[in-house]
Amino acid sequence: MYWEDTDAGGVVYYANYLKFMERARSEWLRALGFEQDVLRDEVGVVFVVRRVEIDYLSPARFNDQLDVSVSLHQVGRASLSVQQVLGRGPTRLVSAQVTLACVDAVRFKPVKIPATFLQALTPAT
Repeated sequence: MYWEDTDAGGVVYYANYLKFMERARSEWLRALGFEQDVLRDEVGVVFVVRRVEIDYLSPARFNDQLDVSVSLHQVGRASLSVQQVLGRGPTRLVSAQVTLACVDAVRFKPVKIPATFLQALTPAT
């Protein structure tokens, strides 16, 4: 945890948890074999956050080392949701369910999730 992530009291600012979750989702996609710029440029789709339901359970503080997990929750035709947990060791600090919509990279209208992406998700289900 960096000083820039905290308020004057050394507590992580609540909106910064969303940034941490976004970075973890990017790494999750990368681990599945997908780079977001390649999805946009070659497949023509991007995943955008449609909804976040978040519970702040305990504060993170300056110099805490946080772990952020991403696990597939549900897959639809043009959207998927993931469960994300931010923790400090065994202590759960934040829990969130994030719904991502698959949209056309130019028109930003919902489109069907590409079959190759769905296949990559199969081992995770």
